[in-house]
Amino acid sequence: MKRHSALRVLLASTVTITLVIGLGAVFFYRHLNENLTVIDISDKVGVRPDRVAPGKPINVLIMGSDSRAGDQGTKQLENGGARSDTTILMHLSSDRKFAYGVSLPRDAVVDRPMCKTDDGEVPAESAAMFNTAFYYGGVACTVKTVESLTGVRIDHWVVVNFNGFKDMVDAIGGVNVCVPHAIDDDQYKMHLKAGNQKIKGQAALDYVRVRHGFGDGSDIGRMKRQQSFIASMAAQVVSAGTLTRLDRMVKFLDAATKSLALDNEVGNVVKLAKLGQEFQSIGLDQIQFITVPFEWYEPDPNRIVWKPKASEKLWAKIRNDEPLSKRLSADAVSAAAAKPSKGASSSASPSSDPSSSPTSSPSSQTSADAAAEAAAEAEANGLCA
Repeated sequence: MKRHSALRVLLASTVTITLVIGLGAVFFYRHLNENLTVIDISDKVGVRPDRVAPGKPINVLIMGSDSRAGDQGTKQLENGGARSDTTILMHLSSDRKFAYGVSLPRDAVVDRPMCKTDDGEVPAESAAMFNTAFYYGGVACTVKTVESLTGVRIDHWVVVNFNGFKDMVDAIGGVNVCVPHAIDDDQYKMHLKAGNQKIKGQAALDYVRVRHGFGDGSDIGRMKRQQSFIASMAAQVVSAGTLTRLDRMVKFLDAATKSLALDNEVGNVVKLAKLGQEFQSIGLDQIQFITVPFEWYEPDPNRIVWKPKASEKLWAKIRNDEPLSKRLSADAVSAAAAKPSKGASSSASPSSDPSSSPTSSPSSQTSADAAAEAAAEAEANGLCA
């Protein structure tokens, strides 16, 4: 009798625990869905480029925004008014063997097409700064601008709120970065030591947004740091320190969904998770980040333009679902190492000291000179060599 009572108690307890866990999962699922901001822009983007490559390659446009959550923030994303410092075109290959993200500089001078918003039309403009598309026309105008400039069909888009981004970093315990020189700036309240360190909170947000105090203070340098930071963050998210910590995963998912606005085709956590699963078969070493080939804009040295031939080769690679060439990936940042890959202009380290061997051959001297130049460029971008 006692044995049967004990079994009944055990069974009842098991059922109760299972119900609690199940109800908790349902509640959390609903909670995450309610966190997401979902917007349909299909009536605003107009004529779309054709899909060229066979199979199912995926192109995702990722935008960083300072818009706040809530109704006003959603209106800004739809009709403009928010600022965007970051835009990355992410390509995922049809065979799921490689992926790469292309940073599109905010200060690039481009031809912006006419855009529609709920409040009317945003006129087309020649020689406009790229990020004016987001400011004047929101997400739809940015998607339309990228598609008109590249001929690449955007399958999905995601806007990451920078303030929520800070919570994502905190949820995983911070992200590893390397700063070549100590930064002690009271104006921007930035205080970072030199060398490798893990940062989170406001320091992490400042690292990806602020230009002052880092290297030469250029927008290009900021993009390089953003690429390195995103790669390091990706490595941290898939590390054992995050995946095996339920508390961290719950906090990360909660923070991430609160930070995201996205298209209606991936407008719930199940669809979003399925999109994320597409990256599972790709090794971190096959996920790269690069910057669109550019040159300085002659009328204004504070602006840049995309190099016509080189950038068109890049867009053709994406349209045809091809991997990056060696030239295009020369300065790529790899998610595997969470730092620029070997040979990258922002990370290469000298294989030898140019002055250490007076009998160096011309080829080794050239290699050392190139490495030294790359190291100097890394420092200019606020990155360690």
